Order: sequence, then structure tokens, then C-alpha cells
Amino acid sequence: SFDYYCWDLYTRVGLFYRDGNLEGEQNPDKLKLRIEILHAIEEGNNPTAELADYVATRNVEQILDTMERLGIRYDLLARESEILHLHFWERAFQLMKERGLIHFESEGRNRGCWVMPFESHTGTDEHESDKIIVRSNGTVTYTGKDIAYQLWKLGQLGLDFNYKPFRTYADNSHATWVTTTEPQTEELPEVPRPNFGGGAIVYNVIDSRQSYPQEIVKRGVAAIVPEFGENASVHLSYEMVALSPTACEELGIELSEEDRKRPYIEMSGRKGLGVKADDLIDRLEADALAEVKTRHPDLAEDEQLETAHAIAVGALRYFLLKFTRNSIIAFDFKEALSFEGETGPYCQYAAVRANSIFRKLGVSTASGSERVAQDAYAETAKLMLNRKQDVAAVLDGETGGEIWSLLILAARLEEANAQAATSAEPAFLAKYTFNLARAFNLFYHRHRIIGEENAVKRAVLITVANYTRRQLTTSLATLGIEVPERM
Repeated sequence: SFDYYCWDLYTRVGLFYRDGNLEGEQNPDKLKLRIEILHAIEEGNNPTAELADYVATRNVEQILDTMERLGIRYDLLARESEILHLHFWERAFQLMKERGLIHFESEGRNRGCWVMPFESHTGTDEHESDKIIVRSNGTVTYTGKDIAYQLWKLGQLGLDFNYKPFRTYADNSHATWVTTTEPQTEELPEVPRPNFGGGAIVYNVIDSRQSYPQEIVKRGVAAIVPEFGENASVHLSYEMVALSPTACEELGIELSEEDRKRPYIEMSGRKGLGVKADDLIDRLEADALAEVKTRHPDLAEDEQLETAHAIAVGALRYFLLKFTRNSIIAFDFKEALSFEGETGPYCQYAAVRANSIFRKLGVSTASGSERVAQDAYAETAKLMLNRKQDVAAVLDGETGGEIWSLLILAARLEEANAQAATSAEPAFLAKYTFNLARAFNLFYHRHRIIGEENAVKRAVLITVANYTRRQLTTSLATLGIEVPERM
């Protein structure tokens, strides 16, 4: 496919700049070609810029296809070129000069550059280039364009993009927009365009290797709009995802004996070492499908595929979310797909197990967080209301403490959501989800929920199981994980 071709081409271009030696120095004469190309792209309205636009658009289309497999959709695709063509950068540059944030270097290593100096910073000499806003050749750095972009996000430029539909999904439930220099002329999709920009806080989801450039951006934005302060720009940093040596071998990546002994293998696009998302999903789905066929050989093929897809996506999402953002993740297929331990399939299985109780009771269930036909509980609710003293006796009895513990844990979903949001750590919600799944599994094994002979206790157990499964399903849905009908 086109995106796979570009991956291979990127590695070949890296070799070209290093005269065929992957570990060699970049050839200065060849780097001049890159500068010329960058100038042409920024200038626009030329064959080079048109080709760059074609390549970028084709790749974005395929990225959206891949993200759709994971249930991820975007609202807006902001094109970096428009920051220049719509004069965002020109306006930001003017504001920066007016406030004395940048100055022109007439001598030294940064001669000919516009630089944002800081008396104290967390960077080192290797970060010196990150303070450069405009290079000596006149091109604007990523840091400079990002300052302009964030000012737009906060509604502080007095300028806006033009927008056009990029993709409208088949069910018309969502549209992805893209920025453009041209005024709106195309027919609008059925889904109305949201208002973009003008936010109060900007979260920049960028890996930890960009921490120092993001510090420059943060300080620059705060200095231009001091009424917002530094808290208006939040760098939501994260560490890289690597592969376990076993995962590398399963994907056909050749490793040296030394690499096989390492805890993880870093991916590098320049070296051509890595795993493409579609290949990863395909492998997860294939492994999950083999397990589904073993457990449910009589299930229709389309249902087997649907179940395998839900398990694969759940496994991948949970594995990436269960680690805190600043932890290096060594992805491993066997660990991610395990039905035991802190994994997505384990949490999904707890919810599937809970749903099976109510299927046996004749209660209809459906996908999503709303899983119960409420009228089916009329008799259970009536029994509990009419025999409150007996219900109290159950809750005060031998197993009452255990029941209360599960109820209290299930009731903490909102608290877990708040903690994850406040700390910007999805791992907290993932851990809560696992703990709730584990607590329900223990509850399930210790009680004969359907077979309980005491009618009042049975009603209590059914009510607790129902509440827990609703909370568990909601928690999983917040993590983007679907609960399949069977596992």
C-alpha cells in the first residue's frame, strides 16, 4: 500500500543523506536539497508543494482507515502549511517582536537566526537549536509554527482557518474536517461543523523527547498572552512504545543474539525497524480468532471475526493504557492477549460473564454501556422494596461485607474518571477497571447468583451483579473497549 511504500522510502532517503551508511554523518551537500524542498513546500503553488500535498493526503487517508479499525475518529486535521499561508505565523511573529520575546542574532553559532533566549532552562547545549524560531535561511522552525498554532487554539490570533470536509463516515454520525486556505464552497456534510479554536487550555499530546521544545512553546505562549499564563499550554508527554524481543520475532524482525537479551527493542523509522499499526492489529486479530474458534467452533464466521476484532482492539488499547505515560512500554502479544492478569481480555471477559447471567435470566442485553432492559427487574425491585428488613439482614449477614465492598468499588467509577482526568493519567482508570473486573470475578465464583434458593438474597445478588456490570461496561467504554457477546 502507499503508506507502506512511504515507510520503506523514508528509510532509503535516510541512507541517501548518509551516503549509504546508516550510522554515518549526513552529507552537507545533500542536506541542501532538503532545505530547497522545504522552502518550496512553504512557498506553495508549485509542483513540489503539490506533490507534498498529495503524499501527505494519501498517508492521512490511510492513517484514518487504520484508526477506524481501533474505533478512533478525528474532528479536525490542521495542516501545517496553512499556518504560513493564512498568515498565522506572520501575526505571531509580529506579536513576539512587539513583546521583545525574540531577537536577531548577528554573530555566534546562531548568526542570522531569530532566537527566543531564556536565562534559565532545563535544556542543554544539544537543545540550543530548539530556541531558534526562524533559521538563517528564512524557514520557520517547528517551534515557531507551534507557538502560532497554539495562539490560534486559544483564540488569541484574531485569525481563523477555512475548513472543508475531509471525510464523512458512512453512518453520518461523524465528519472529519481539514483546514484549507480556500473559502468554503463544497456542499457541507450532514454533520454540522463544530467550532474549532478559542479554547481555555491546550493539551499537546507529544512524546517526551519533545519536552524541551514544548517548554519553549509554553513560555512563548505565556509571554504573548500573560492573562492565560503557563498553565494554558499543557504538554501531555508520553514515553515510546517498544517491542519485546519475542514480539519482534513473531513479526519477522531479525534480531542479533545481543538484541534477544534486551528487555525491549526500540523502533526507528530511519533504520526501518518497527511495526506498522495494521500489521500489529492483523496479528492480534489472527491470534484472537484462533482462540475464539477453539472456544466457539459452532459460532458463525462473521460473529467469530467480530468477536476476535473486539478482543484484539481491547487487548491493544488496554495494554497501552495500563502503563503511566512516562513508562516505556514493551509490547508483547502473549501478554496483551492473555485472559488472565491485568489485560483487556480479562476485563472484557468479566463483563461477558456478567452478561451471561442475565441471558440465562431471559433479560435482553445489547452492546454499549446501556445493557439491561429495566422492566425485566420489576419483580426483583418489588421483592426488595416489600422485604426491606430481609434485604438488610442479607447485607448485614455473613457475606454482607463482601457485597458492600463490591458495591462501593463499583460506585467509585466517577471518582476514578475524575482522578484520571485531573492527573491526565488514563492508567488510573485502566487500573480501576481491572480491579472492578477482578472483584466481580471473585463475587461470581463465591455466589450461586441464579441458583440461590433464598429469594431475597437472590434478588440482592442479581441487583449487585447488574449494577457492577453496568459500571464495568461504562468504564471499558470510556477506555474505548467494547464488550463482545461471547469470549
